[in-house]
Amino acid sequence: MTGVRTEDVLKQTIAALSKTGDDALTKATGEGLPDRPEVTDWVERTTRMLLTQRDRSALRSEVPALAERLRRLLHSVHLPDGVGPELVLQGFLPRLPAIRALLASDVEAAYEGDPAAKSYAEIVSSYPSVRAIAVYRVAHELHALGVPILPRLMTEYAHDRTGIDIHPGARIGRRFFIDHGTGVVIGETCEIGDNVRVYQGVTLGALSPRHGEMLRGVKRHPSIEDDVTLYAGATILGGGTVIGRGSVIGGNVWLIESVPPDSRVSAEPPQQLVRRRDGKAHSLQLHWDI
Repeated sequence: MTGVRTEDVLKQTIAALSKTGDDALTKATGEGLPDRPEVTDWVERTTRMLLTQRDRSALRSEVPALAERLRRLLHSVHLPDGVGPELVLQGFLPRLPAIRALLASDVEAAYEGDPAAKSYAEIVSSYPSVRAIAVYRVAHELHALGVPILPRLMTEYAHDRTGIDIHPGARIGRRFFIDHGTGVVIGETCEIGDNVRVYQGVTLGALSPRHGEMLRGVKRHPSIEDDVTLYAGATILGGGTVIGRGSVIGGNVWLIESVPPDSRVSAEPPQQLVRRRDGKAHSLQLHWDI
């Protein structure tokens, strides 16, 4: 590199980086890349409005402001043919009261299901699951209207903040409660009924072959019927897997097939070795009733 000027190296680097091509990054840029901070700020303000604001005078200014910001975000992505920003707004805005009603039912389920909860305010202000579910419910409505990229940015932001990964395409019923929540994964084509309770580390995933692109648009995540409890670490995979109504799936269970309603599924209880100071040891068999 002796005798080469830094200015020439800079020009060569810029020229190489600016070359047009057909790689994945070039395609991504061509599809439209929204401003991530703008998206996350919008969804934070929207969920805060849904969870906490009832004053009509405040809503008269906040709702139009959020609508205008969403309009700008919609112009930053390539919407499907026949779907324009105004059509999305007209479909999304009337859904806000229904989203709020769903969130109210989720908070109610958390209060009834968690003996550590002392008040509704505590749940709304401090439970990471409420934040993740609120962002999901907003993103899901946009996903259902055919909006690309933005819903995924929203739920990935919630994932980053809470450790709870809910794809905006999942369909989740009323009174959904995630207790603790860290490590929960809910896939795109998952269907969850009403009154479902999920604990930390639960995965509702897909059985993916090596060529996963062949399954785009195909149901590949499980269905969870009403009144089901999924304990910590349970893994349930596959689009044909159905957990029947009223079932309880124990901790660390691995399921790739359906179970009928009112089932109780538990993993083989582990044995643990207890060794005393005198060197003697005995095995401890763990039993629990789910």
